[in-house]
Parts: sequence; structure tokens; C-alpha cells
Amino acid sequence: MLSSTPLEARLDEQARRFLASAPSSRVRPKLTEFVVFGLKQGWECIFGATLLAVLMAARLWYPDGAGLARNDFLTLAAVMIQVLMVAFRLETLKELRVIILFHLVGTVMELFKTDAGSWSYEAEGFLRIGAVPLFSGFMYAAVGSYMVRVYRLFDLRFAQYPRRWITVAVAAAVYVNFFSHHYIWDARWVLLAAVVIVFGRCVMHFRVFRKHYRMPLLIAFLLVALFIWVAENIATWSGAWLYPSQVDGWQPVGMEKLVAWFLLMIISVVLVAWVYKPQPPAETPPDGSAPAKHTIPAATSKLAE
Repeated sequence: MLSSTPLEARLDEQARRFLASAPSSRVRPKLTEFVVFGLKQGWECIFGATLLAVLMAARLWYPDGAGLARNDFLTLAAVMIQVLMVAFRLETLKELRVIILFHLVGTVMELFKTDAGSWSYEAEGFLRIGAVPLFSGFMYAAVGSYMVRVYRLFDLRFAQYPRRWITVAVAAAVYVNFFSHHYIWDARWVLLAAVVIVFGRCVMHFRVFRKHYRMPLLIAFLLVALFIWVAENIATWSGAWLYPSQVDGWQPVGMEKLVAWFLLMIISVVLVAWVYKPQPPAETPPDGSAPAKHTIPAATSKLAE
């Protein structure tokens, strides 16, 4: 199991002590699992949620006549969030390397897509490359932060995970199609079928607290893509960027973007899986409780390097 940060280990230890000291009850363990699931999901989203909160606050309260352009403020705020995450040991250094990779991959896509007119940013500020403000890369980094943290906090295991070279080939084709469809036939539906074929048999095993659960990996892709689509609606409402259909007045992001985010999930999973090699599930007792060799991390767990 991947190491926890010190704060995560303390929280896990508190939950373990709570259950150990609680009177015997059928409801309390289930309630604890539910609460821990919600807390972990919230903790995994802390980077993205904080950045989204800053975007909304800037939309509502940032003064129009400020000496610092709003886009530059957002970039500096995103850098500060990342620095604090590392400084307070809320994110491991290994995770940071993956997040930087997400940042680079996303920024390259942003440069091309804005030039192609897929979406646009306000042309203001100095902290930008061409028409792309530098805070845009942090939005992809937020996805990367969630992906690596969910991998660790839920101790993800995969049954029948496809060969990694095959997943890399599919992810590369998906990434190329984000660019090439502007010039040649859009292959997204073929790629979607390829994703279903390649990942269709894969089942994700995860531990919330003491219990282990299973979910088809494709369902997990869809749920995360849906979550990102909702966040995208909030971000475009805040004016972080606009699609052509929103220039004359904001309207919800079209559901077709959900397919794009679903395909982007493949790239995200492959990037994380290349650093954290997917492991098969360990044998679990019939009641779904954690096997002995995957015990809950103690408060003395060390920060992963």
C-alpha cells in the first residue's frame, strides 16, 4: 500500500480508534464507512475545490480596476495553492511529479485549442503564453492531483487491468485526436469503442476504511468525467474561460463535452498508472473487510518521496 501523508495517517488512526472504542452496533461501522468515504473524496478534491473556489470568488468580488489583472491573480493564487500543498506536506513529492506532468500535457493542449478557437480566455495580464493564461495548466493539475490521491487513499487495485503498452497506445491516440480532428475525420467514437474494448473487463477494487468494494473501471471513468463536467460548468460561469456558445451569454456546457472528458480520463489514468503500476487485488475475507497485509496505516507512516 502507498504511504500516507502524516495528516492522512492521523485521520485514519482517529477513525480506527473511534470504531475500536464504540459499542457493538451494526449501524456504526456502516455509518463510519460512509463518512470516511465522503471525507476522503473531499480530501482528494482539495486542490481542485480550492482552485474552483478562487475562480468563483474572483468572478464575484475581484475589482475591475485592480492594478493586477484577474488572470494574473488567478495564476499567482494557483501557484500559492500548490506551494502550500507541498509545504504543509498535504501532497507527496512523488505525487507532485505526476501533477507537473498533467500540467505540461494540459498546457500544450490549451495552446493548440485556443488557437483553433475551441475556447477562449480574456486577453489580459502578463502571466500567459500567447492567449493562454498560465493558471489554465493548474486546472489539469487539479485533475492530476485528484487522480493520484484517489489511487493512494482508496488503495486502488485492478482485476484484469489491460497491458500497459496497450493502454498507452489508446491514450496516445486519444491525445492525438484532440488535435487532429480539426484537420481530419474525428475518431472520438472509434476511440470510445476502443476504450470500452480495452477496459471493459477491468474491475476496480478499493478500500474505503475497513471494507473492500468493487466497481467496473468504465463506471468509475464516467463518474469522474461527470464530476469534472459539473466543475467545468462552474468554471465557465466564473469566466475562467468561455466556449464559443457562451460568448454572448453564459449557458451550460453541452453534454458532448462529457464524452471529451471521458476520453481525457483515459489519458489521466495512463499517466498515473505509468508511475504507480496497477496491482491486482489481494484476497479479501467474505465480509469484505481488509486483509491482514493491507492494514490501516499507523500514525507513524512516513511521507512518500
